[in-house]
Amino acid sequence: MTNFDSNFAHTVYFWLKNPDNPEDRRAFETSLQTFLDNSQFAKTNFIGIPPEASRDVVDGSFTYSLIVTFESAQAQQNYQDEPAHKLFVDKASALWEKVIVYDSVNYK
Repeated sequence: MTNFDSNFAHTVYFWLKNPDNPEDRRAFETSLQTFLDNSQFAKTNFIGIPPEASRDVVDGSFTYSLIVTFESAQAQQNYQDEPAHKLFVDKASALWEKVIVYDSVNYK
């Protein structure tokens, strides 16, 4: 795996419509992994699920999180437009009820 690129981080939180449905989870995970395996622009990625939170400030309401890094904002835009990303959205969007994205760039 490539080292974490601190130029541009794309963080996505997904809330599935049926988070307790194993078939929906499997379909989402498969679609997401297929997309990431075929992305030409994502340098590093992390797929996560919420841990058991022990503090009130931790929001564990999401079903999955995704963190993807890019060498630049342009690379992130290219990722948005690439066929692998569009196919993922087309195949998996019926499985989620909510998505929130947080993009950030290095402050230095």
